[in-house]
Amino acid sequence: MSVPEARKRILDGVFPLPAEVVALTDACGRVSAAPVISRLSNPPADVSSMDGYAVRAADLSAQGTRLTCIGSAPAGHPFAGQVGPGECVRIFTGAVVPSGADAILIQENAQAEGQSVTTTTTLAPGTYIRRKGQDFAEGQDIIPAGRRLSARDIGLAAAASHAWVQVTRRPRVAIAATGDELLLPGSGIGAGQIVNSNTPMLAALLRAAGAEPVMLPVVRDDMADLATLERMVDGVDMLLTAGGASVGSHDLVRRGLEQVGLKTDFWKIAMRPGRPLMYGHLERLPFIGLPGNPVAAFVCSVVFVLPALRRMAGLAMPVMPPEHAVLGADVPENDRRMDHLRARLDHDGNGRLVATPFPVQDSAMLHVLAESAALVLRAPNAPPAKAGDPCEIIRIDRVLE
Repeated sequence: MSVPEARKRILDGVFPLPAEVVALTDACGRVSAAPVISRLSNPPADVSSMDGYAVRAADLSAQGTRLTCIGSAPAGHPFAGQVGPGECVRIFTGAVVPSGADAILIQENAQAEGQSVTTTTTLAPGTYIRRKGQDFAEGQDIIPAGRRLSARDIGLAAAASHAWVQVTRRPRVAIAATGDELLLPGSGIGAGQIVNSNTPMLAALLRAAGAEPVMLPVVRDDMADLATLERMVDGVDMLLTAGGASVGSHDLVRRGLEQVGLKTDFWKIAMRPGRPLMYGHLERLPFIGLPGNPVAAFVCSVVFVLPALRRMAGLAMPVMPPEHAVLGADVPENDRRMDHLRARLDHDGNGRLVATPFPVQDSAMLHVLAESAALVLRAPNAPPAKAGDPCEIIRIDRVLE
């Protein structure tokens, strides 16, 4: 199965989660579940954008004008009177423009002596005035549903007088690594054993993506042990396994879970790294069986799991389009599998983004993955390409933006 078709099937099988209400201070990084509607206009009235004097533009003359200052309007303390002909009011940034005034004479262009203010500046009506609702109006849809809320959005919602917002509930994702050879990090390593790097790596990736990882114990290569997974996933929204998805006699995940109701949608895709990927449902629970090799597990999570989580979170665009770069090294022709080559990123003298694949692409080399900033995408059966040729990439240094 092709990568696009596999991803489409996964996305077709997951749905946005219910909404919950959270404090605005806790909403950054969450996904809006409903539009945020402004409760007021910003600014709430015509206000000055500068320190100076509120004046009537018609009173000013290039030959010189003398005005009488009749009061002061600091921010938060509007002037209660009316500005008449030949009058002005001392005003400060953010203060409400007094009735009768239609422009702001900035203090750099005015000479004050007692209550007398003189200037040779002329102004058009509206100069240095922020009009009521210039930023947004009461009742305006200022933040759409389906947006991951940034610090900028939090500031906007606060300015619109929202202390609480509706967001999509965080997906809860259970992670189970499988294999008799796996040990916890920090354990003494015996013959034939390896450290379980997949569970902490995937948990970190999911947490950064806005999900709540639920780390399950390592599941041994035993059909009965695998069947116990069904009892560990109450209350989660997705189940991920890492390992046991290939074709060996000890790769038992599919058979073990089918004993307890797994309906397999597909198994194996035309992708490198990551061919032994499984997808199905355990009752109504989406299940993705990742390869056991850590790099393959990470790449498959970027390509398949993160888009599924974006769909579950209610994001409007679950699949981020690839970016464009040029190759920093020659690459050979490709076979029938879609390649995802780990690569460094730099810029050349012309400012172009350059993606240079690492010479060794073994799917167990986590050090290469940690040094990579991108995956270079190579279509099935792509011909050889030279350094400087255009290419498409997934920015794994920005995959969570």
